Amino acid sequence: MSKDHSSYAHPLTGRYAAKEMRELFSEQRRVGLWRRLWLALAESERELGLTQINEDALRQMRDHLDDIDFERAARLEAELRHDVMAHVHTFGERCPAAMPIIHLGATSCFVTDNADLILMREGLRLLLAKLRGVLAAFAEFAAREADTACLGYTHFQVAQPTTVGKRATLWMQDLLFDFAELSRLEREMPLRGVKGTTGTQASFVELFDGNDAKVRELDLKVARRMGFSSVFEVSGQTYTRKYDHMVLSAVAGIGISGAKCATDIRLLMGLGELDEPMESRQIGSSAMAYKRNPMRSERLCSIARYLINLPQNAAFTASEQWLERTLDDSANRRMTIPETFLAADVVLSLLHNIATGLKANHAVIAARLRRELPLMATEAIIMAAVRAGGDRQAIHEAIRVHSHAAIARMKTEGASDNDLLARLKGDRLFAAIAPELDGLLDPRRFVGRAPGQTREFLERCVKPVLAGGEAKGGDRLQV
Repeated sequence: MSKDHSSYAHPLTGRYAAKEMRELFSEQRRVGLWRRLWLALAESERELGLTQINEDALRQMRDHLDDIDFERAARLEAELRHDVMAHVHTFGERCPAAMPIIHLGATSCFVTDNADLILMREGLRLLLAKLRGVLAAFAEFAAREADTACLGYTHFQVAQPTTVGKRATLWMQDLLFDFAELSRLEREMPLRGVKGTTGTQASFVELFDGNDAKVRELDLKVARRMGFSSVFEVSGQTYTRKYDHMVLSAVAGIGISGAKCATDIRLLMGLGELDEPMESRQIGSSAMAYKRNPMRSERLCSIARYLINLPQNAAFTASEQWLERTLDDSANRRMTIPETFLAADVVLSLLHNIATGLKANHAVIAARLRRELPLMATEAIIMAAVRAGGDRQAIHEAIRVHSHAAIARMKTEGASDNDLLARLKGDRLFAAIAPELDGLLDPRRFVGRAPGQTREFLERCVKPVLAGGEAKGGDRLQV
């Protein structure tokens, strides 16, 4: 398909986001939902006794839910300056028997608000499916690398060792929190329902001759027809825009989790310990042909930054609504809601791509660990020397002197190896434990429960989600 290169195209739809999410927030899907909502309203009103709605009108509406003449609607909107009414007329021209009863008793927000909630719920379902895929890919990586000892870092300074698999569980834990919150919102999301122009349902009270029970049932009937089990108990003309902020903040949490993970990967690629996948003909730099830039992780961080900022729009919109409604929410929401879901979709696609091809460079990891382990083993060496009869203070001072000398050699001479053990073996204070010194540097002595924590986390927290269950909160052990 040829593209128009003469006008701006949003990168999320033209370059990054997947087909399913692009189609979900398309005009075809949105207006198709409007027509389904008008049908659900008419069917429910007829069931509750409105005899002016006949079966011929409903049949015509059912037959024309998706054959939308967008050009005709655009011409009508240019005349009417009202997008919903333009589509009411366009739909009515397709369904002449239904024209008198389409939108009966409703206001524009009946279709726009309810459609937005339906789209957000379906968007959450798409994201949850992708989240499962990302968790599965990282779970495979973590299981494979559960015992791979590596340097740990605090402040990006060398700290106590951990394992490559254990570090991956930290990424997955954040994603599990996202999964739990998105699952809750998807499960509990209400429909706006049938509320009228200021939320009082006055037009529907009029339609049903003051029958309060029928109006309440109409609200629930429409919701059930659209696949919802609840509606907002109260609203103005619009449902509270605070709910948008709640949903978009949860979706943007994917950006937080993804950026943290991708940033870690970028740092570790710089150290040579990890590699994200790279195509056989991929170019890392136009000038430096040898480069393997973390292109995927960098793109992820870039889009995640955009995603994380989007819910601020919803926060301002919610805080600035006037009384029962004001229209300064509309244009902002047309951009903010779809872009939040599209950006989150891209972040998860990139995460999945990275996770499925993520490679741990074991030789580099082991070499860097060997270089630092002698320093980390000094406390164990002190304890062994004292047990063998040495003077603790003298041993401590000797290790201080030797370790500083070993560090100076690596820093000033650029030595790739740490010769602390050789220095200690040549010092008579350590003669009694010289045969033990090499054994004290077994990496497994320094990773604590990291391998076991990794396997327990995968079994208790990740496996149930991959099997179709819900996330329970990845950081909590029941006591």
